[in-house]
Amino acid sequence: MRVAVVDDERLARRRLRRLVSALPGVEVVAEAADGPSAVDCIQTARPDVVLLDVQMPEHDGFTVLRSLAPPLPLVIFVTAHDEFAVDAFDVHAVDYLLKPISRERLLAALGRARERLARPSEMQAALAALRELTRRLTHAVHRLPVRSEGRIDLVDVAAIDWIEAADNYVVIHTGRRTHILRETLSGLERRLDPRTFVRIHRSTIVRVDRIVRLMVALRGDYDVVLADGATLTLSRTHRARLEQALGRNI
Repeated sequence: MRVAVVDDERLARRRLRRLVSALPGVEVVAEAADGPSAVDCIQTARPDVVLLDVQMPEHDGFTVLRSLAPPLPLVIFVTAHDEFAVDAFDVHAVDYLLKPISRERLLAALGRARERLARPSEMQAALAALRELTRRLTHAVHRLPVRSEGRIDLVDVAAIDWIEAADNYVVIHTGRRTHILRETLSGLERRLDPRTFVRIHRSTIVRVDRIVRLMVALRGDYDVVLADGATLTLSRTHRARLEQALGRNI
């Protein structure tokens, strides 16, 4: 198994190289200390697996992934911070390791990578999902043009609280205002940053950081309460998506 080590801290790279090199059947084939160098070395060496730091100069780990041309390697994130864990698994990382990394924890992560490499169909499915997600992150919109009464308003995506479907239209809620956009909910969902917006019902998308409370409803379902006071239904078919966005089971 060919491994690349990417970390902006020299001592961290040295430790990872030492740990990886001591494992049977594993070879370090590339090393980088920043995002641009990481993109170059990964595309040149074509490792099977990248141990990728999240926070680095110029490009973070997620930007590195968006900059790579196929075929993409498997990714194991390494970082001193745990707030990026949800984003890491959103891009189908094999694992997420917190520093200081133990030999046992690294061995377990590389074992998962080896298992995925041994199942080509599963690996290709994961990489296809990674490519689609990085494409969506790269092309995610920041403002939406909404036509109304002879004008076009540019709605800042960062101001959106939630969105609901209305036949071939969507109703966008921004504080006390609403905007009607001629687009399907599924079409708009594909243009939004999946790390920020999550579909909780076939007719509802919410901005994750607007959620303030989950309330148990009938039959074990939940209502989602937003900061603006809106109470929305979480359907069972979309519950896993919200759990992933929140980084915990509910």
